[in-house]
Amino acid sequence: MPHGDRGRRVHLDTAGLGRMPAAARAQLTEWTRHEDRHGPYEVDEHVHHVVRPELDARLAALLGAPAGDTVLTTGAADAFAALVPRLPLGPGDRIWTTPYEGVANLTVLTALRDRARCRLEVVPLRPDGDLDLEWMAAHIDDDVALVSVVHVPAGCGIVTPVEDIGRILAPHRCLYAVDASYAVGQLPVHAGRIGCQLLTGDAWRFLRGPESVGFAYAAPELRQALAPDGTGSLVPPEGASVVALNAALAVHEDAVPVGGLAAVLRAAVEETPGAELIAPGRVQSGIVTFRHAEMPAGPLRRALAARGVIVGKTVAQETPLYSPERGGTATVRVSVHHDNSAWDAARFAEALREALAGHHAVPTAVRTAAAAPAAVAASGGAVAAPAAGPRAVSAGSAAGAGAAGDVPAVRVPRPRHTAGRRHLALVSAPAPDGTA
Repeated sequence: MPHGDRGRRVHLDTAGLGRMPAAARAQLTEWTRHEDRHGPYEVDEHVHHVVRPELDARLAALLGAPAGDTVLTTGAADAFAALVPRLPLGPGDRIWTTPYEGVANLTVLTALRDRARCRLEVVPLRPDGDLDLEWMAAHIDDDVALVSVVHVPAGCGIVTPVEDIGRILAPHRCLYAVDASYAVGQLPVHAGRIGCQLLTGDAWRFLRGPESVGFAYAAPELRQALAPDGTGSLVPPEGASVVALNAALAVHEDAVPVGGLAAVLRAAVEETPGAELIAPGRVQSGIVTFRHAEMPAGPLRRALAARGVIVGKTVAQETPLYSPERGGTATVRVSVHHDNSAWDAARFAEALREALAGHHAVPTAVRTAAAAPAAVAASGGAVAAPAAGPRAVSAGSAAGAGAAGDVPAVRVPRPRHTAGRRHLALVSAPAPDGTA
Protein backbone atom coordinates (compact mmCIF):
# COMPACT_ATOMS: atom_id res chain seq x y z
CA MET A 1 0.00 0.00 0.00
CA PRO A 2 1.25 3.56 -0.59
CA HIS A 3 3.44 4.81 2.25
CA GLY A 4 1.46 8.05 2.54
CA ASP A 5 -1.78 6.19 3.29
CA ARG A 6 -0.50 4.56 6.47
CA GLY A 7 -1.52 7.60 8.53
CA ARG A 8 -5.15 7.43 7.39
CA ARG A 9 -7.60 6.20 10.01
CA VAL A 10 -9.76 3.25 9.02
CA HIS A 11 -13.24 3.13 10.55
CA LEU A 12 -14.46 -0.46 10.94
CA ASP A 13 -16.96 0.07 13.76
CA THR A 14 -20.13 1.05 11.93
CA ALA A 15 -22.10 -1.41 14.07
CA GLY A 16 -21.14 0.68 17.09
CA LEU A 17 -21.37 4.15 15.57
CA GLY A 18 -21.39 4.93 11.88
CA ARG A 19 -19.46 7.89 10.52
CA MET A 20 -22.06 10.58 9.89
CA PRO A 21 -22.00 11.90 6.29
CA ALA A 22 -20.80 15.47 5.91
CA ALA A 23 -24.24 16.67 4.80
CA ALA A 24 -25.92 15.16 7.87
CA ARG A 25 -23.30 16.56 10.25
CA ALA A 26 -23.65 20.01 8.70
CA GLN A 27 -27.43 19.91 9.18
CA LEU A 28 -27.07 18.75 12.78
CA THR A 29 -24.63 21.59 13.51
CA GLU A 30 -26.66 24.26 11.73
CA TRP A 31 -29.99 23.45 13.38
CA THR A 32 -28.47 22.93 16.82
CA ARG A 33 -27.00 26.44 16.57
CA HIS A 34 -30.29 27.77 15.25
CA GLU A 35 -32.15 26.33 18.23
CA ASP A 36 -29.57 27.77 20.62
CA ARG A 37 -29.98 31.24 19.13
CA HIS A 38 -33.70 31.35 18.37
CA GLY A 39 -35.31 28.73 20.58
CA PRO A 40 -36.93 25.41 19.68
CA TYR A 41 -40.12 26.62 17.99
CA GLU A 42 -38.63 27.48 14.59
CA VAL A 43 -36.80 24.15 14.53
CA ASP A 44 -40.00 22.29 15.44
CA GLU A 45 -41.91 24.09 12.67
CA HIS A 46 -39.20 23.29 10.14
CA VAL A 47 -39.23 19.63 11.19
CA HIS A 48 -43.03 19.41 11.09
CA HIS A 49 -43.65 21.18 7.79
CA VAL A 50 -40.52 20.44 5.76
CA VAL A 51 -38.50 17.56 7.16
CA ARG A 52 -41.06 15.04 8.38
CA PRO A 53 -42.87 14.57 5.04
CA GLU A 54 -39.53 13.79 3.36
CA LEU A 55 -38.30 11.64 6.24
CA ASP A 56 -41.54 9.65 6.51
CA ALA A 57 -41.38 8.87 2.80
CA ARG A 58 -37.73 7.82 3.05
CA LEU A 59 -38.36 5.63 6.10
CA ALA A 60 -41.35 4.01 4.41
CA ALA A 61 -39.25 3.18 1.34
CA LEU A 62 -36.35 1.97 3.48
CA LEU A 63 -38.49 -0.32 5.65
CA GLY A 64 -41.06 -1.42 3.07
CA ALA A 65 -43.87 -0.03 5.21
CA PRO A 66 -46.72 2.47 4.77
CA ALA A 67 -45.58 5.96 5.74
CA GLY A 68 -48.30 6.31 8.35
CA ASP A 69 -47.12 3.20 10.19
CA THR A 70 -43.59 4.45 11.03
CA VAL A 71 -42.77 6.54 14.09
CA LEU A 72 -39.56 8.17 15.31
CA THR A 73 -38.11 7.19 18.68
CA THR A 74 -34.96 7.75 20.71
CA GLY A 75 -33.74 4.26 19.79
CA ALA A 76 -34.83 0.72 19.00
CA ALA A 77 -34.44 -0.51 22.57
CA ASP A 78 -36.46 2.44 23.88
CA ALA A 79 -39.29 1.70 21.43
CA PHE A 80 -39.35 -1.98 22.40
CA ALA A 81 -39.37 -1.08 26.10
CA ALA A 82 -42.20 1.41 25.64
CA LEU A 83 -44.50 -0.80 23.53
CA VAL A 84 -44.01 -4.47 24.37
CA PRO A 85 -44.79 -4.32 28.13
CA ARG A 86 -48.25 -2.95 27.29
CA LEU A 87 -49.29 -6.01 25.29
CA PRO A 88 -52.34 -7.74 26.83
CA LEU A 89 -50.77 -11.12 27.60
CA GLY A 90 -51.87 -13.44 30.38
CA PRO A 91 -51.52 -16.93 31.87
CA GLY A 92 -51.52 -19.58 29.18
CA ASP A 93 -49.78 -17.32 26.65
CA ARG A 94 -46.29 -18.12 25.42
CA ILE A 95 -43.52 -15.79 24.27
CA TRP A 96 -40.80 -17.01 21.93
CA THR A 97 -37.37 -15.46 21.73
CA THR A 98 -34.00 -16.70 20.45
CA PRO A 99 -30.51 -17.25 21.90
CA TYR A 100 -29.39 -14.17 19.93
CA GLU A 101 -31.78 -11.76 21.70
CA GLY A 102 -30.06 -8.66 23.09
CA VAL A 103 -30.00 -8.01 26.81
CA ALA A 104 -32.20 -4.89 26.69
CA ASN A 105 -35.08 -6.61 24.87
CA LEU A 106 -34.62 -9.79 26.88
CA THR A 107 -34.99 -7.81 30.09
CA VAL A 108 -38.29 -6.39 28.80
CA LEU A 109 -39.54 -9.84 27.83
CA THR A 110 -38.60 -11.26 31.23
CA ALA A 111 -40.51 -8.48 33.00
CA LEU A 112 -43.53 -9.08 30.74
CA ARG A 113 -43.39 -12.78 31.54
CA ASP A 114 -43.38 -12.04 35.26
CA ARG A 115 -46.25 -9.55 35.03
CA ALA A 116 -48.46 -11.64 32.75
CA ARG A 117 -47.53 -14.97 34.39
CA CYS A 118 -46.93 -16.49 30.97
CA ARG A 119 -44.08 -18.58 29.57
CA LEU A 120 -40.93 -17.28 27.91
CA GLU A 121 -39.35 -19.91 25.68
CA VAL A 122 -36.11 -19.92 23.71
CA VAL A 123 -36.20 -21.31 20.18
CA PRO A 124 -33.38 -23.86 19.84
CA LEU A 125 -30.50 -23.61 17.38
CA ARG A 126 -29.42 -26.13 14.77
CA PRO A 127 -25.89 -27.52 15.13
CA ASP A 128 -24.66 -24.95 12.58
CA GLY A 129 -26.01 -22.04 14.66
CA ASP A 130 -29.08 -21.23 12.58
CA LEU A 131 -32.46 -21.08 14.27
CA ASP A 132 -34.32 -24.37 14.05
CA LEU A 133 -37.16 -23.39 11.72
CA GLU A 134 -38.45 -26.96 11.64
CA TRP A 135 -38.86 -26.83 15.41
CA MET A 136 -40.74 -23.54 15.08
CA ALA A 137 -43.08 -24.96 12.44
CA ALA A 138 -43.75 -28.05 14.54
CA HIS A 139 -44.40 -26.21 17.83
CA ILE A 140 -46.24 -23.05 16.77
CA ASP A 141 -49.86 -22.84 17.89
CA ASP A 142 -52.28 -20.16 19.05
CA ASP A 143 -50.86 -20.21 22.58
CA VAL A 144 -47.84 -18.35 21.19
CA ALA A 145 -48.78 -14.68 21.62
CA LEU A 146 -45.47 -12.94 20.82
CA VAL A 147 -42.33 -13.89 18.90
CA SER A 148 -39.28 -11.63 19.25
CA VAL A 149 -36.39 -12.12 16.81
CA VAL A 150 -33.22 -10.13 16.17
CA HIS A 151 -32.37 -9.82 12.46
CA VAL A 152 -28.61 -9.47 13.09
CA PRO A 153 -27.39 -9.75 16.70
CA ALA A 154 -24.91 -7.41 18.38
CA GLY A 155 -22.31 -10.08 19.06
CA CYS A 156 -21.86 -11.86 15.72
CA GLY A 157 -22.67 -11.51 12.04
CA ILE A 158 -25.33 -14.18 11.58
CA VAL A 159 -28.37 -13.14 9.50
CA THR A 160 -31.61 -14.56 10.84
CA PRO A 161 -34.09 -15.62 8.09
CA VAL A 162 -36.77 -13.24 9.30
CA GLU A 163 -38.92 -13.61 6.18
CA ASP A 164 -38.98 -17.42 6.50
CA ILE A 165 -39.99 -17.04 10.14
CA GLY A 166 -42.75 -14.64 9.13
CA ARG A 167 -44.21 -17.23 6.77
CA ILE A 168 -44.25 -19.82 9.56
CA LEU A 169 -46.02 -17.43 11.94
CA ALA A 170 -48.46 -15.88 9.45
CA PRO A 171 -51.37 -18.35 9.92
CA HIS A 172 -51.33 -17.89 13.69
CA ARG A 173 -52.52 -15.16 16.03
CA CYS A 174 -49.11 -14.19 17.47
CA LEU A 175 -47.53 -10.76 17.12
CA TYR A 176 -44.10 -10.81 15.48
CA ALA A 177 -41.39 -8.32 16.57
CA VAL A 178 -38.07 -7.91 14.71
CA ASP A 179 -35.09 -5.95 16.02
CA ALA A 180 -33.36 -4.64 12.89
CA SER A 181 -30.88 -2.35 14.69
CA TYR A 182 -27.80 -4.05 13.21
CA ALA A 183 -29.44 -4.96 9.91
CA VAL A 184 -31.11 -1.85 8.55
CA GLY A 185 -28.70 0.10 6.37
CA GLN A 186 -26.51 -2.89 5.52
CA LEU A 187 -29.15 -5.45 4.48
CA PRO A 188 -32.55 -5.22 2.76
CA VAL A 189 -35.23 -4.80 5.45
CA HIS A 190 -38.82 -4.99 4.19
CA ALA A 191 -41.52 -5.13 6.85
CA GLY A 192 -44.14 -6.24 4.34
CA ARG A 193 -42.14 -9.26 3.20
CA ILE A 194 -41.07 -10.08 6.75
CA GLY A 195 -44.69 -10.05 7.91
CA CYS A 196 -43.88 -8.54 11.30
CA GLN A 197 -46.10 -6.26 13.35
CA LEU A 198 -43.24 -4.43 15.10
CA LEU A 199 -39.89 -3.56 13.54
CA THR A 200 -37.39 -1.41 15.44
CA GLY A 201 -34.11 0.13 14.35
CA ASP A 202 -31.37 2.60 15.27
CA ALA A 203 -30.24 5.48 13.09
CA TRP A 204 -26.65 5.77 14.30
CA ARG A 205 -25.26 2.47 13.05
CA PHE A 206 -25.35 1.49 9.37
CA LEU A 207 -27.62 4.39 8.45
CA ARG A 208 -24.95 6.77 9.84
CA GLY A 209 -27.45 9.16 11.39
CA PRO A 210 -27.15 10.97 14.73
CA GLU A 211 -27.16 9.23 18.09
CA SER A 212 -30.34 8.91 20.18
CA VAL A 213 -32.57 8.65 17.11
CA GLY A 214 -34.36 5.49 16.05
CA PHE A 215 -37.62 4.40 14.54
CA ALA A 216 -40.32 1.77 14.75
CA TYR A 217 -42.76 0.30 12.29
CA ALA A 218 -46.01 -0.52 14.09
CA ALA A 219 -48.58 -2.46 12.06
CA PRO A 220 -52.32 -1.84 12.58
CA GLU A 221 -52.63 -5.15 14.49
CA LEU A 222 -50.05 -3.98 17.00
CA ARG A 223 -51.63 -0.56 17.42
CA GLN A 224 -54.98 -2.22 18.01
CA ALA A 225 -53.45 -4.48 20.67
CA LEU A 226 -51.98 -1.41 22.35
CA ALA A 227 -55.25 0.56 22.27
CA PRO A 228 -56.30 3.11 23.34
CA ASP A 229 -52.90 4.88 23.27
CA GLY A 230 -51.30 2.96 20.41
CA THR A 231 -47.73 4.20 19.94
CA GLY A 232 -48.39 7.45 21.79
CA SER A 233 -46.07 6.48 24.64
CA LEU A 234 -42.95 6.76 22.47
CA VAL A 235 -40.63 9.66 23.25
CA PRO A 236 -39.76 11.64 20.09
CA PRO A 237 -36.13 12.62 19.38
CA GLU A 238 -34.82 16.19 19.32
CA GLY A 239 -35.54 18.44 16.34
CA ALA A 240 -31.98 18.94 15.03
CA SER A 241 -31.38 15.17 15.18
CA VAL A 242 -34.45 14.57 13.02
CA VAL A 243 -33.11 16.99 10.39
CA ALA A 244 -29.75 15.21 10.43
CA LEU A 245 -31.35 11.78 10.03
CA ASN A 246 -33.27 13.01 7.00
CA ALA A 247 -30.00 14.22 5.45
CA ALA A 248 -28.30 10.89 6.22
CA LEU A 249 -31.10 8.91 4.57
CA ALA A 250 -30.93 11.16 1.51
CA VAL A 251 -27.30 10.13 1.06
CA HIS A 252 -27.98 6.49 1.93
CA GLU A 253 -30.48 6.15 -0.90
CA ASP A 254 -27.63 6.49 -3.39
CA ALA A 255 -25.16 4.29 -1.51
CA VAL A 256 -23.91 1.12 -3.19
CA PRO A 257 -22.44 -1.61 -0.92
CA VAL A 258 -18.88 -2.71 -1.54
CA GLY A 259 -19.21 -6.46 -2.08
CA GLY A 260 -16.97 -9.02 -0.49
CA LEU A 261 -15.26 -6.86 2.14
CA ALA A 262 -16.69 -8.78 5.08
CA ALA A 263 -15.49 -12.02 3.47
CA VAL A 264 -12.00 -10.53 3.15
CA LEU A 265 -12.05 -9.58 6.84
CA ARG A 266 -13.21 -13.05 7.87
CA ALA A 267 -10.43 -14.60 5.79
CA ALA A 268 -7.86 -12.33 7.48
CA VAL A 269 -9.07 -13.51 10.90
CA GLU A 270 -9.10 -17.17 9.88
CA GLU A 271 -5.51 -16.88 8.62
CA THR A 272 -4.34 -15.39 11.93
CA PRO A 273 -2.75 -17.96 14.28
CA GLY A 274 -4.61 -18.12 17.61
CA ALA A 275 -7.70 -16.27 16.35
CA GLU A 276 -11.18 -17.79 16.65
CA LEU A 277 -13.83 -16.51 14.29
CA ILE A 278 -17.33 -16.24 15.84
CA ALA A 279 -19.54 -16.88 12.82
CA PRO A 280 -22.47 -19.20 13.51
CA GLY A 281 -25.00 -19.91 10.79
CA ARG A 282 -24.88 -20.21 7.03
CA VAL A 283 -25.51 -16.56 6.10
CA GLN A 284 -23.26 -13.75 7.37
CA SER A 285 -23.58 -9.97 7.32
CA GLY A 286 -21.01 -7.17 7.30
CA ILE A 287 -20.21 -7.81 10.98
CA VAL A 288 -17.19 -9.97 11.80
CA THR A 289 -16.41 -10.96 15.41
CA PHE A 290 -13.49 -12.90 16.76
CA ARG A 291 -11.31 -13.45 19.80
CA HIS A 292 -7.67 -14.36 20.19
CA ALA A 293 -6.28 -17.07 22.44
CA GLU A 294 -3.47 -14.90 23.84
CA MET A 295 -4.60 -11.27 23.55
CA PRO A 296 -7.89 -10.19 25.18
CA ALA A 297 -10.40 -8.18 23.15
CA GLY A 298 -9.89 -4.89 24.99
CA PRO A 299 -6.11 -4.67 24.57
CA LEU A 300 -6.40 -5.91 20.99
CA ARG A 301 -8.97 -3.26 20.15
CA ARG A 302 -6.73 -0.58 21.64
CA ALA A 303 -3.68 -1.91 19.81
CA LEU A 304 -5.57 -1.70 16.51
CA ALA A 305 -6.74 1.83 17.34
CA ALA A 306 -3.13 2.84 18.02
CA ARG A 307 -2.38 1.71 14.47
CA GLY A 308 -5.24 3.78 13.03
CA VAL A 309 -7.82 0.98 12.68
CA ILE A 310 -11.01 1.61 14.67
CA VAL A 311 -12.97 -1.52 15.61
CA GLY A 312 -15.50 -2.33 18.33
CA LYS A 313 -15.76 -4.74 21.22
CA THR A 314 -18.71 -6.76 22.48
CA VAL A 315 -19.20 -8.37 25.86
CA ALA A 316 -20.89 -11.73 26.36
CA GLN A 317 -23.68 -10.27 28.48
CA GLU A 318 -25.00 -8.31 25.49
CA THR A 319 -26.46 -11.62 24.27
CA PRO A 320 -26.74 -13.49 27.60
CA LEU A 321 -28.55 -16.54 26.24
CA TYR A 322 -25.87 -17.21 23.62
CA SER A 323 -22.41 -15.87 24.35
CA PRO A 324 -21.79 -16.95 27.98
CA GLU A 325 -22.39 -20.63 27.25
CA ARG A 326 -19.81 -20.45 24.45
CA GLY A 327 -17.18 -19.61 27.05
CA GLY A 328 -16.41 -16.11 25.79
CA THR A 329 -16.37 -12.90 27.78
CA ALA A 330 -15.54 -10.35 25.09
CA THR A 331 -14.85 -10.32 21.37
CA VAL A 332 -13.47 -7.88 18.83
CA ARG A 333 -16.20 -6.71 16.43
CA VAL A 334 -15.29 -5.46 12.97
CA SER A 335 -18.03 -4.02 10.76
CA VAL A 336 -17.90 -2.61 7.24
CA HIS A 337 -20.04 -0.03 5.47
CA HIS A 338 -20.63 1.25 1.95
CA ASP A 339 -17.80 3.77 2.32
CA ASN A 340 -15.18 1.18 3.28
CA SER A 341 -12.75 -0.02 0.63
CA ALA A 342 -10.48 -2.95 -0.17
CA TRP A 343 -7.62 -0.80 1.15
CA ASP A 344 -9.39 -0.62 4.54
CA ALA A 345 -9.65 -4.42 4.70
CA ALA A 346 -5.97 -4.80 3.78
CA ARG A 347 -4.96 -2.26 6.41
CA PHE A 348 -6.97 -4.16 9.06
CA ALA A 349 -5.15 -7.40 8.21
CA GLU A 350 -1.79 -5.64 8.41
CA ALA A 351 -2.63 -3.88 11.70
CA LEU A 352 -3.85 -7.15 13.20
CA ARG A 353 -0.54 -8.82 12.39
CA GLU A 354 1.38 -5.86 13.83
CA ALA A 355 -0.70 -5.77 17.03
CA LEU A 356 -0.24 -9.47 17.71
CA ALA A 357 3.46 -9.31 16.89
CA GLY A 358 3.86 -6.49 19.40
CA HIS A 359 1.91 -8.48 22.00
CA HIS A 360 4.11 -11.54 21.52
CA ALA A 361 7.17 -9.35 22.07
CA VAL A 362 6.04 -8.77 25.69
CA PRO A 363 7.23 -11.53 28.08
CA THR A 364 4.49 -14.03 29.01
CA ALA A 365 4.94 -13.47 32.76
CA VAL A 366 4.34 -9.73 32.36
CA ARG A 367 1.20 -10.30 30.28
CA THR A 368 -0.19 -12.82 32.80
CA ALA A 369 0.42 -10.55 35.78
CA ALA A 370 -1.26 -7.62 34.05
CA ALA A 371 -4.28 -9.62 32.89
CA ALA A 372 -5.12 -11.43 36.14
CA PRO A 373 -6.40 -8.43 38.20
CA ALA A 374 -8.54 -7.25 35.29
CA ALA A 375 -10.11 -10.68 34.85
CA VAL A 376 -10.94 -10.92 38.57
CA ALA A 377 -12.41 -7.43 38.59
CA ALA A 378 -14.56 -8.15 35.53
CA SER A 379 -16.03 -11.25 37.14
CA GLY A 380 -16.60 -9.64 40.52
CA GLY A 381 -14.23 -12.15 42.07
CA ALA A 382 -16.21 -15.17 40.91
CA VAL A 383 -16.29 -17.24 37.74
CA ALA A 384 -19.73 -18.21 36.43
CA ALA A 385 -20.22 -21.65 34.93
CA PRO A 386 -21.49 -21.71 31.32
CA ALA A 387 -25.18 -22.42 30.91
CA ALA A 388 -26.70 -25.42 29.16
CA GLY A 389 -28.28 -25.50 25.69
CA PRO A 390 -31.76 -24.44 24.44
CA ARG A 391 -34.20 -23.85 27.26
CA ALA A 392 -37.32 -22.19 28.52
CA VAL A 393 -36.89 -18.97 30.47
CA SER A 394 -39.50 -19.17 33.19
CA ALA A 395 -40.14 -17.99 36.72
CA GLY A 396 -39.02 -21.40 38.02
CA SER A 397 -37.64 -24.54 36.46
CA ALA A 398 -39.36 -25.36 33.20
CA ALA A 399 -38.96 -27.68 30.23
CA GLY A 400 -36.56 -26.24 27.68
CA ALA A 401 -37.76 -25.13 24.28
CA GLY A 402 -36.94 -28.23 22.31
CA ALA A 403 -34.58 -29.54 24.99
CA ALA A 404 -35.03 -32.68 27.05
CA GLY A 405 -35.74 -32.40 30.78
CA ASP A 406 -35.99 -29.48 33.18
CA VAL A 407 -33.50 -26.64 33.29
CA PRO A 408 -33.01 -23.84 35.83
CA ALA A 409 -34.39 -20.37 35.27
CA VAL A 410 -32.15 -17.86 33.51
CA ARG A 411 -31.19 -14.73 35.40
CA VAL A 412 -31.13 -11.86 32.93
CA PRO A 413 -28.77 -8.90 33.53
CA ARG A 414 -30.37 -5.46 33.57
CA PRO A 415 -28.83 -2.91 31.19
CA ARG A 416 -27.79 0.42 32.64
CA HIS A 417 -26.54 3.40 30.65
CA THR A 418 -23.54 5.21 32.05
CA ALA A 419 -22.79 8.87 31.47
CA GLY A 420 -21.65 9.95 28.03
CA ARG A 421 -21.60 7.44 25.19
CA ARG A 422 -23.86 4.41 25.24
CA HIS A 423 -21.63 1.96 27.08
CA LEU A 424 -23.42 -0.98 28.63
CA ALA A 425 -22.97 -1.67 32.31
CA LEU A 426 -24.62 -4.81 33.61
CA VAL A 427 -26.28 -5.40 36.96
CA SER A 428 -27.45 -8.91 37.81
CA ALA A 429 -31.21 -9.23 38.20
CA PRO A 430 -32.37 -10.15 41.72
CA ALA A 431 -32.73 -13.85 42.39
CA PRO A 432 -36.19 -15.22 43.37
CA ASP A 433 -35.14 -15.19 47.03
CA GLY A 434 -34.19 -11.53 46.81
CA THR A 435 -30.43 -11.99 46.80
CA ALA A 436 -28.27 -10.24 44.23
